[in-house]
Amino acid sequence: MIGDLSVVIKIKEGDIGAFEKVFRQYYEPLCRYAATFTKNADASEEIVQELFYTLWKERAGLHVFLSLKSYLYRSVRNNALQYLEHLDVRLRYREKALREQTETAGNTTPQENLEYKELQKQIAALLDSMPERRRQIFTLHRFEGKKYPEIARQLSVSVKTVEAEMSKALRAFKKITSNQ
Repeated sequence: MIGDLSVVIKIKEGDIGAFEKVFRQYYEPLCRYAATFTKNADASEEIVQELFYTLWKERAGLHVFLSLKSYLYRSVRNNALQYLEHLDVRLRYREKALREQTETAGNTTPQENLEYKELQKQIAALLDSMPERRRQIFTLHRFEGKKYPEIARQLSVSVKTVEAEMSKALRAFKKITSNQ
């Protein structure tokens, strides 16, 4: 534990060597741990990489009081659960869209159905092409109805970051709709 605290202090002071040592020691085990939740190696690696990126980027505000190992594993667990929740939201959204499409199919012309399907494909492709954090913020706001401060707290980012990411996402959607 004392060793953990000295490593944390070194990382907080910007010691890249201490950070690299922690990264090398925990990267693979954390990926395996994340995979127990996600069942997806790529997603697990992304979760762990994002954790280490955030750890280094926000090292000055790092609050580890007892065990660095526990902190890392708890963070991976929380991020993996968030990832799964995000997948669930996307699945529910797609199911809802398909249900709505089926319900409105009887009242529309074949041309309208074709245009609607094409727009759905473009929206799904755009959502899939967005960076993970932007997609997460957009989904939390538009599909789950969460407010910017609530999203900022949940994702541990500033409200300004949420605003900026939403702005970028909306601009991307406007490009799609202006091309129709």
